[in-house]
Amino acid sequence: MPADTRPVPDGSWFKSSYSGANATECVEVAVTRRTVLIRDSKSPAYRYLAVPPEAWSGFLTSLTQPSVTLGP
Repeated sequence: MPADTRPVPDGSWFKSSYSGANATECVEVAVTRRTVLIRDSKSPAYRYLAVPPEAWSGFLTSLTQPSVTLGP
């Protein structure tokens, strides 16, 4: 998963509706044809993480699954 600094059109980035009202708790996401980009909303000019759509989909699916407790 490479970190990148190439520009992405500002209209592409969005925050989750679950982001807190506190501006320090947000990540932003942009979806392109080949990747999903993730960045810190407090530092939009810095690097962002690029992941394959399948990885992003798997991550989102994992958030809806019940937690599993391992061990005693």
